[in-house]
Amino acid sequence: MTDDAPEPPSGLRAMLPDLAPWRASRDFRRLWYAGLISNFGSFLTFVALPVQLKDLTGSAAAVGAIGAVELIPLLVFGLYGGALADAWDKRKLIVWTEAGQGLLSVALLLNALLPHPAVWPLYVVAALSSALVSVQRPALDSLWPRIVAHDHLPAAASLNSFRWTVGGVAGPALAGVVVAYAGLGWAYGADVLTFAVSVVLVVRIAASPASHEAAKPSLKAIAEGARYAWSRKELLGTYAVDLAAMFLAMPLALLPFLADELDADWSLGLMYASVPLGSLLVSLTSGWTSRIHRHGRMVVLSAALWGLAIAAAGIMDDVWLVLLFLTVAGGCDMVSGIFRGAMWNQTIPDELRGRLAGIELLSYSVGPTVGQVRAGGFASWWGVRTSVWSGGLLCAGAVGLLALCLPRLMSYDVRTNEHATRLRKQREAAAPAPMEA
Repeated sequence: MTDDAPEPPSGLRAMLPDLAPWRASRDFRRLWYAGLISNFGSFLTFVALPVQLKDLTGSAAAVGAIGAVELIPLLVFGLYGGALADAWDKRKLIVWTEAGQGLLSVALLLNALLPHPAVWPLYVVAALSSALVSVQRPALDSLWPRIVAHDHLPAAASLNSFRWTVGGVAGPALAGVVVAYAGLGWAYGADVLTFAVSVVLVVRIAASPASHEAAKPSLKAIAEGARYAWSRKELLGTYAVDLAAMFLAMPLALLPFLADELDADWSLGLMYASVPLGSLLVSLTSGWTSRIHRHGRMVVLSAALWGLAIAAAGIMDDVWLVLLFLTVAGGCDMVSGIFRGAMWNQTIPDELRGRLAGIELLSYSVGPTVGQVRAGGFASWWGVRTSVWSGGLLCAGAVGLLALCLPRLMSYDVRTNEHATRLRKQREAAAPAPMEA
């Protein structure tokens, strides 16, 4: 290091989030605000919808079935949405899907205001919302590397995680109060307003047309993305680890029933907020993540710890200990997400980003979706608590087995990985820098 080189941050400052992407890119800030606002409303609905299903049906299996109706749209539109993101303007895809989500929230609001709300609209909206999210997420995930400098991508992932967790903490915590004292309609109505504000923000970002090298949306284009993913065993490892963790140890569908078993109905909003709270605490102290280079090992370690924390939450009889371990689990999940996102964003070529983002979407969405079905089914057969703790232990075991079978994931180092090095050189040669503030 020369005398003129800036000193690396130390002490408390080194733990704080890196704000470089925020300072450098106006579009990053606009997307960040839009995501914060819409996520807040979405988490209100995230709590309100299963509570409404529980009240209408009284069945854990019925609540878990939300995952079943979301699965097919995820599988179909996740892959095709990735091809669309490579071939179309990413901003337009984000705007139209965000507006569509707002209309679905209107449908939930109207149903909740009926004298006798119906059950079937809840499943229909869940399926349509899954389709829209599956189209939007590849476009959004593939847009970040265009508006953020290459070396700032890990910091951008941390800031985006922070944005998500703020809504994840405040939304469920407020939803528990709103649903209990004001009613479901208020929760759905607030969600409608947040989507309206988000659309206004997103339309102001710069257009992001397809790369001239991008393939048109087709089965052939989707297959090309799948072949590339298969050739990258370290990427396959991130998908497999996250899929196992979310399928085996995602207890969210059971939280209304867990609160009942603990005789702590008042804690439901806190339970939903605990996982995002753990993520938020990691995000607030995420400065250390920029100094970690072996991302694969961190993905494996944090996923295994997620499973163990969920298992502990299922065993505990004290509601405060349950909340504590759910918070720990959320922190572990955030660490995994930060390093998975860094591996994806720093190694995948721009012309394939959308299609790979579609595969990524399946890895971190299909797991929780099918996991809800697993959790509900296990709870119906063996009880709520058994479903939670057994899923956590199965998760830890599965992640450990995957680590043994995936040496490229465990040996990944961003400083030496050929794909990361190639993309870094391409970004440096391409200049111009992201839009300045």
